[in-house]
Amino acid sequence: MHEGSNRPTDNRPTENCPTEKRVCLSGTGVTKVFGAGSRKTVAVDHVDFSFNEGEMISIVGESGSGKTTLVKMLLGLTSVTDGDLYFMGKKRDIRTRRRKKAYWKGIQAIFQDPFSAYNIFKKIDSVLLDCVHMRGGRHLPHEEKIRMISEACGFVNLKYEELTNKYPFELSGGQMQRLMIARIFLLRPKILLADEPTSMIDACSRATILDMLMKLRAEEGMTIVFITHDLGLAYYVSDRLMIMEKGVIVEQGAADEVILNPQHPYTKQLLSDVPKLTEPW
Repeated sequence: MHEGSNRPTDNRPTENCPTEKRVCLSGTGVTKVFGAGSRKTVAVDHVDFSFNEGEMISIVGESGSGKTTLVKMLLGLTSVTDGDLYFMGKKRDIRTRRRKKAYWKGIQAIFQDPFSAYNIFKKIDSVLLDCVHMRGGRHLPHEEKIRMISEACGFVNLKYEELTNKYPFELSGGQMQRLMIARIFLLRPKILLADEPTSMIDACSRATILDMLMKLRAEEGMTIVFITHDLGLAYYVSDRLMIMEKGVIVEQGAADEVILNPQHPYTKQLLSDVPKLTEPW
């Protein structure tokens, strides 16, 4: 990894991205504080960032670095203690349920644990129909809704006929992860936040799911933000890297620049901790 960049470029097609990329999500001084007084914990500490349309970004850091808290703030699942967030050039306003729902049409997430991402009392048909309705397809003929759902399932190599009338817990972990991507295919948000989306599945399924996300980015011009502690994965898939330590972005830049010429001691430490086949562990 340190002797040059062997990272494939065909996974990050520039021809599908605009020459001048527009900022779709940004934040200034974004902060999250839990507790107060002696029990106060600053989980995210005055973070500045910007994500461009069609870009693949990875936020890398150890457990407890504030990555997931930042994602929850971006989704509107956790309140922001201080700072401002901007979506498509406008200050984010999700103070009402209606505005929050409209915001969620443009930004969605795939979470680390697929088993806790679903309502266990809702059948898969209902989960996918909700996505069709959220994109304005509530009044479409039933046959068209089923066609859209079947197409989304086919995109992730699942057969709708084998899923209908089942509950999410009847699927394997890999199938549940694929179903989450099928939801994204139906919703087609501008921004996808992928929080450790492949951490609970085997290597073959992991490669397949990464390929599906790359395809979504290429076909839809979707901005994808990976949240991960896996520096190798981040380097492989990303245009840009953001290194996070103790709630602070300590280094960010082009993936090649950050990995091949790291500046911050924490980035250097993360790189030194990556096992190398040519060196004893």
